[in-house]
Amino acid sequence: MSGSAFHALKTLALALAVFSTGLAHAAGGHGPHWSYHGDHEGPARWAELDTTFETCAKGRNQSPVDISTTVKAELPALQFHYGQSEPTIVNNGHTVQVNVAAGSQLKVGEQTYELLQFHFHTPSEETIQGKHLPMVAHFVHKNATGQLGVVAVLFQSSPTPKNATYAPVFDHLPRPGEKITVDGLVLDLAHLLPAERGYYAFEGSLTTPPCSESVQWMVLKKPVALGHEQIKAFRRLFNANARPVQPLNGRIIKESL
Repeated sequence: MSGSAFHALKTLALALAVFSTGLAHAAGGHGPHWSYHGDHEGPARWAELDTTFETCAKGRNQSPVDISTTVKAELPALQFHYGQSEPTIVNNGHTVQVNVAAGSQLKVGEQTYELLQFHFHTPSEETIQGKHLPMVAHFVHKNATGQLGVVAVLFQSSPTPKNATYAPVFDHLPRPGEKITVDGLVLDLAHLLPAERGYYAFEGSLTTPPCSESVQWMVLKKPVALGHEQIKAFRRLFNANARPVQPLNGRIIKESL
């Protein structure tokens, strides 16, 4: 890191995974250590690590899922009322998470959700017709009753090195255990989304322990082009941090017209 970059960053020590279950979709939280890999702490064993993780195995509406068979429906439009934010970028040991200031909202029909944070997985946790995309960002929202609504933005690899809109994040990826703010860095949150807002909708869960259910999922159909160098930079931190797809167990995935 250059001297100028060092002075631009305000880096604070952070214990791994300091997010509450209800607020942070990707957070591990304090408690039993879990991982995306290994025979003892990987996804197949999550439910055995702690009694609070039992839903990871017993839940019937688990995420992520494969999106292959859908039912076309007149779904309510996703109305993003996103503003600008001076973010805090956190590496919690499981992902890179971008915490944003209050004030950005998503309205879906009668529901209004507040944007809390977004974070990344590689490859995409969701699959389309059985195929992963290189990465996905999950934008985590919460409504007044505490229910979570997650918007998934899929990424395809671009031949260009960088996506300029996402560059402020990928230029400052923190090391494990770091929490970073950058002097003068402001994200235009609305520009992080694709212009086309068609989506798939289904009921699911957190994709990390404790795998809590009753999460409303909205997966945008149009991917965003992310620079191939940005994908490589993230994979240097997390080679793979995606939970395998889970059975639908009779759930219907609705697709907007």
